[in-house]
Amino acid sequence: MPVRDREDRQGRVGPFVTYVERVRPDGAVARWDSRRHRKHPTGVPATGSTWWAPRARGWWIAVLFAVGSLLFALGAVPGYASAVGASWDTVTFFTGSLFFTAAGFLTYREAVDAGPRTPGASRRRFFVFQPGRIDWWASAVQLAGTVFFNVSTGVAMVSDLSAQAAHRHVWRPDAFGSVCFLVASALAWTETCHGWAAWRPRSLSWWITGLNLAGSVAFGVSAVAGYISPDTGQIHNAELTNLGTFVGALCFLAGALLLMPERTEDTTPAATAPATAGT
Repeated sequence: MPVRDREDRQGRVGPFVTYVERVRPDGAVARWDSRRHRKHPTGVPATGSTWWAPRARGWWIAVLFAVGSLLFALGAVPGYASAVGASWDTVTFFTGSLFFTAAGFLTYREAVDAGPRTPGASRRRFFVFQPGRIDWWASAVQLAGTVFFNVSTGVAMVSDLSAQAAHRHVWRPDAFGSVCFLVASALAWTETCHGWAAWRPRSLSWWITGLNLAGSVAFGVSAVAGYISPDTGQIHNAELTNLGTFVGALCFLAGALLLMPERTEDTTPAATAPATAGT
């Protein structure tokens, strides 16, 4: 009778499994990692070079997030708004939000494609519900956040908004989007750390998720400072709003650029060895 693999150890964050290590019958250790499985699917080699790979979805995710981040950073620069005018400044933010949404959708599809197939289905469904997976939640919540930013920046392009309309349709969606980004970034961070915190400065994934988490915190500060009074239509602290947006966008830009070398990094596992006591 053959000896089956036995499960040796799991990494968990709440109800979510982030990695599994199994000891094979020969004693070698095999590891499944949630983020690595999604970013480097088995049997699908990375195509193109690190910085130019237009046929690779991961490359487009990086480029779209980078462009969206750059536009948000540009729109938050006071000198830019003074130079082009308030109308074009709002167009810059709205255009950036569209790039965010495109990247968010591809990230969501990346998570969906990494999940288990429905038995008997010839292709994966466009949208799925997989609440048991941390990467599904992170990508779905992030996508929702980008849509909130679409609404907020889109309505902001309308001139002569009333104070109540600006409060309801500009500030509220912006606040909801910032909360979504913060939740999604926290989930991605814990997925990479296999817990609430870790110190892995040699890991690109650690840097990417850490930068995105920092950017989401900065966006959250921007949203709080950008509170629009429903009575007067005045922004609580415009300077801090712009600073939070600018810092957050730069963090997202750095994280997006690091997605490119992460896509092509060598993921060949180190030679496995028989498990010994204490490992």
